[in-house]
Amino acid sequence: MAARPNPPRDLHEFIDRLRAAGELCEVSAEVSSDLEITEITDRVTTEGGPALLFTNVSGHDMPVLTNQFGSDRRLAMAFGVDDIEDVAARIRELLQLTKPPKGPRAVLRTLGLLGRTARATRPRRWRRGTAPVQQVVHTGDAVDLDALPILGCWPEDGGPYVTLPLVFTRAQDGTRNVGMYRVQQHDSRTTGIHWQIHKDGAEQWRHMPPGGRLEVAVVVGASPIITYSASCPLPRDIDEMVFAGFAHDRGVELVRCRTVDLEVPARAEIVIEGYIEQGELRTEGPFGDHTGYYSLADEYPVLHVTAVTHRSDAVYAATVVGLPPQEDKWIGRATERIFLPLLQMVQHDIVDYDLPIEGVFHNLAIVSINKQFPGHAGKAMSAIWGTALLSLTKGVIVVDADVDVHDYAAVAEAVAANWSPERDSVWSWGPIDVLDHAPTLMGVGTKLGIDATTPWESEGRSAPAADPVDAGAFTAAAEAAGATGVSLAAPGAGARLAVVSLDKDDTAHAARDLLRTLC
Repeated sequence: MAARPNPPRDLHEFIDRLRAAGELCEVSAEVSSDLEITEITDRVTTEGGPALLFTNVSGHDMPVLTNQFGSDRRLAMAFGVDDIEDVAARIRELLQLTKPPKGPRAVLRTLGLLGRTARATRPRRWRRGTAPVQQVVHTGDAVDLDALPILGCWPEDGGPYVTLPLVFTRAQDGTRNVGMYRVQQHDSRTTGIHWQIHKDGAEQWRHMPPGGRLEVAVVVGASPIITYSASCPLPRDIDEMVFAGFAHDRGVELVRCRTVDLEVPARAEIVIEGYIEQGELRTEGPFGDHTGYYSLADEYPVLHVTAVTHRSDAVYAATVVGLPPQEDKWIGRATERIFLPLLQMVQHDIVDYDLPIEGVFHNLAIVSINKQFPGHAGKAMSAIWGTALLSLTKGVIVVDADVDVHDYAAVAEAVAANWSPERDSVWSWGPIDVLDHAPTLMGVGTKLGIDATTPWESEGRSAPAADPVDAGAFTAAAEAAGATGVSLAAPGAGARLAVVSLDKDDTAHAARDLLRTLC
């Protein structure tokens, strides 16, 4: 049986653990929430530094916590385990319940695990007004978002942003949804909510009755597991708070909000309550995103704030969104590892997968399979493009089971040895992330699958001819044509794959012209 986790029950306990483990740097110098905290955090995160607690934020009483997830060690501490793979092991154990137990001992073990899981996932409720998150309550004219140290992140952003929000809503059928959608402060009592079209929150908004309202609660700062749960791509019918209870190994403590009919974590730091009117939109953005570009301004729903509640010693939790590596590198890695057992449950032939941070987790997937039949790699590509938010993946590389998908050099060697571009490329078209700036149309575009598995004669495939390539001559030719960098994969095998970089200017089709010159 997998070891039971011991995660922190709230953000304050997590901060105490980080401090005791030497994983926290407390910044007492006065800093501004407008650009300065982001600048400092960006440098520290990129260099692999500690979590940061800013205790002297200009004009604010609340400290600001950033980079809480930003290392393998802190990620494991957030889940109360030695390694994030331990969480995946518990999920594998849970999935065994779908199989009939064999023998009396197995029956007893299954019953015990069922009982423990049921107890762990059952929420526990506080009486309204007694929870820590409702120690301080502001309603009506007392509501003032300017009192919160909401970060100004990048110079051309449309405004200050809540970057680590847990957005609670409820569908007309009563189903709770908790998602992580950026929240832009418009003024002291309204915000915008960036509901991307593929997300469950956006669907609830689209299906509001005409003239109706959708109640919303935005939680800022909670136990790290609850925070993570808002970001993970759960199936629509699985409650994020049930998943958080499973990961905590105890039910999440909830309390009803003061002005909206929603429940939120009782031990959270801050809650922003309010409602959205059907049909009311306001310009949201631009926003400096993790692609390294500003996502464009567009029309999004407006949240009218009816209350702000918080702990008397509240900590404002934030993250910096920007060019990798940022904190979402580790959040995305947790999702990759935790959800592998669920992916394997429906796609038994998948051995492992990797979502490179360089692709910001939705532009590239590397998948290894136990190849069983001709065209099996194509089946794996279709599975990725047909599974939840993996459907937004723009590029899929499929390799054999003996290739380590986390070893990018080994993957490049497999591509170089086995991939024939004309024969082993699969082109598809469909939804892609709306934050992707590359396509002609927002949210939809072309996808590429690369079959880098060992060729079989039954597939009409054979290994590409290994014509020797003079690496020095190729590099010289590329640089003469304008390339700024050249990397040859597996040069000993004929250097069949080259990665070439260039500094693009305003010249149209510079990359295409370079390729034509080299090919």
